[in-house]
Amino acid sequence: MKRLVTLSLVAFLFAACSTVPITNRNRINIVSDEEILPASFAQYEGFLKENTISSNVEKTAEIKAVGRRISRSVDQFMRTNGMTKEADSYRWEFNLIADDVVNAWCMPGGKVVFYEGILPICANTDGIAAVMGHEVAHAFAKHGQERMTSAYGQQLGGLAVAIGTSGESEESQILWNTVYGVGSQVGMLAYSRTHENEADKLGMVFMIMAGYNPEEAVQVWVRMSERSNASAPPEFLSTHPSNETRIANLRAYLPEAKAHAERIKKEVSAQ
Repeated sequence: MKRLVTLSLVAFLFAACSTVPITNRNRINIVSDEEILPASFAQYEGFLKENTISSNVEKTAEIKAVGRRISRSVDQFMRTNGMTKEADSYRWEFNLIADDVVNAWCMPGGKVVFYEGILPICANTDGIAAVMGHEVAHAFAKHGQERMTSAYGQQLGGLAVAIGTSGESEESQILWNTVYGVGSQVGMLAYSRTHENEADKLGMVFMIMAGYNPEEAVQVWVRMSERSNASAPPEFLSTHPSNETRIANLRAYLPEAKAHAERIKKEVSAQ
C-alpha cells in the first residue's frame, strides 16, 4: 500500500512538472489556470475598489502604454510557441495607485499594479518598462501558482475549494492574503530569490522585445540601492536578492537577454 501511494505521488508530481519558457527552469505546479484566474481577477477588482486610483493622468497613461507594449510582446511570444490557450486566458490590466509605497506587483492572469511611490525609482519610461517587464514575468512564469503549490500542495482538497470560491469565502480570503498579501500595505507576493532572479531575466528580455532600453533595468536597481542606503530598505525587499546582486546579475545577463529577444523577434516575424 505504501509503495502504491509513493508511486501515485511520484506520478502526480511528474504530471505537475513543466518548464518555464526561455529560462528552461523546471517547476512543479498543481494549480491550474481554470482554478486560479477567476479568483485572481476577483481579488484584483476588490483591491481597486478599496484603494485610490491615481489622479496623475500623464503617469497613468504612461503606465498603461508601457504595459500594453510589453504584454503584446509576451502575447506574441506565447502564440508563436504554441501557447495560444494560455495567451487567451490572460486579462491584461494596468493601474497606478495613489500611494507612496515603493512597490509594484502582478497577479496571475496579468493584473498589474504600480504605486506612485515607485515612480521616482523608475525615473523614466525605460525604467517603468524595466519594472513592468519584471512584474509581467512573474505572471508569465506562473510564480504565484508555484508559491501556492508550495504552501498548499499537501492540502489539495482545501486548496481547490478555496480557489474555486473566487474570493467570496473566508477560506479564499485567508488563502490570498497569506500567499499574495494583497490586503497588506506592501501588497506583494514574497517570491523566492529564484523567482526574483528569473523575473529579472525574463523582464529584461520582454522589455527588449517591446523596444525599450535594457540598460535601464540595471539603473533602476542602482537608484533603488541609493535610496536604500539613504534610509531603511522597503519592506518588500527583505525576501529579495540584494540590490548589489541584482545589479551584477542584470549586467552579466544583458548579452544573453539581447540574444533571446532577437531570436524571439525573428520567430514572431517568421509566422
